Amino acid sequence: MTDDIFFATIPDLNARLKKREFSAVELTKAFAERLEKLGPRYNALALPLTKSAVKRAKDIDDEMKRERYRTALQGIPFGAKDLLSVAGQVTSWGAKPYATQVFTETATVIEKLDKTGALLIGKLAMVELAGGGGYRTAAASLFGPGLNPWDITRWSGGSSSGSGSAVSAGLVPFALGSETSGSILTPSAYCGVTGLRPTYGLVSRRGAMALSWTMDKIGPMCRSAEDCGLVLETIAGGDSKDPGSAGKSFYYTPQYARKHTDLKIGFATDDMGWADPAARPAFQAAMQVIREIGAQMVEMKLPDFPYGPLADVVIGAEEASVFETLILTGQVDQLADASQAANLKANLAIPATEYLKAMRIRTLLKEQFRKLFADVDVLVAPCRYDFAPKITEALDGPDPVPSPVPATPGMKDLIQAGNLAAIPALSLPCGFANGMPVALQLAGPAFTENTLIAMGKEFQNRTDWHKRRPPVVS
Repeated sequence: MTDDIFFATIPDLNARLKKREFSAVELTKAFAERLEKLGPRYNALALPLTKSAVKRAKDIDDEMKRERYRTALQGIPFGAKDLLSVAGQVTSWGAKPYATQVFTETATVIEKLDKTGALLIGKLAMVELAGGGGYRTAAASLFGPGLNPWDITRWSGGSSSGSGSAVSAGLVPFALGSETSGSILTPSAYCGVTGLRPTYGLVSRRGAMALSWTMDKIGPMCRSAEDCGLVLETIAGGDSKDPGSAGKSFYYTPQYARKHTDLKIGFATDDMGWADPAARPAFQAAMQVIREIGAQMVEMKLPDFPYGPLADVVIGAEEASVFETLILTGQVDQLADASQAANLKANLAIPATEYLKAMRIRTLLKEQFRKLFADVDVLVAPCRYDFAPKITEALDGPDPVPSPVPATPGMKDLIQAGNLAAIPALSLPCGFANGMPVALQLAGPAFTENTLIAMGKEFQNRTDWHKRRPPVVS
């Protein structure tokens, strides 16, 4: 086992398993040992599951010896954010009040992966309660601040911090994260991995911690856009036990992807003005690659809505309802971030009239996005306009205002807007700023994941940013 194995894509690992270059047991042990050894270095590991994974890997080896092949995920180890339940194992939600919590059922997404022969080798650390209430510091976690493999003095991003660190450092080939308002896209961008936020309702949330019923989504964080498509095909699908399920399946069909030259891509010139100056050269170069792919570029801006306040009201009201018992019993004060506890308490006071007003505005927002996508097929923008901050920096301060201030907001609110509109998005590594990864974001209409992945794959065929490895683990 060379280091190349730990940074290989899913198709490459699957092909080598079929060639018997190594067994599923050997691959699982190699990744599990690496996760147990290096996971704590990045505060990325919540719970190792090596024993059960190796036992399951023996069954996979028997199947492959008899050439009983399933999908490309057969025999591939993975990690899952610690808000996804595994029967009989601790699921802490990253928070002290739930540090010994054990469920009797396994989350649907993990069950689906198990049926394809993927091997869960560990639960991965996260920001407590997936950031419910908003948090001020990177240390808002039972496991400590998520550390970035590119620079351990910097944050890996939240709330899927362990998933971002683990994929970036080659501790797992892929991981599951969750997003309510940026929790897949942010750590993917900061850690230099490829992350997919699916359309709301495409992936079952049964067995996942609820934060915001109308905005929570589960998705893959991987080495490449293609890997995201392979994982999504397995975890997507209707689920009668998830009230938010869209009842739709997803099949990764790159052979039927639309021609890139037939697509229209919306962008905003003013995005470069909002980006951190150190990141602008990388974003400009990445946008040039997008242009060279051959799609028609269309200058545009997002519909005019108060995205931040709108998301705050919707998520705040729903999370206060979810964690009402935690708040009223005073256990909320056990959270690592005192400001997060205070915000959760305050959110209990959000009036029903404010929540309902926000939901009505959200309906108008979705309508405007449907109209926007009548003119373009994909939106492209920086995923995060900055790069990973120091773990000592406050996370709740105002965003820096560039000078001069750009004429329009551009698409700097695309993460919040996309979550409110329930549309999919893909984060693609696109370069570096001050030695830290930065990324582009592709977003599209609901259930157009194949289009986003095809565009992402073409971008990655023309660049190698997704193949770069953090120097601290090379």
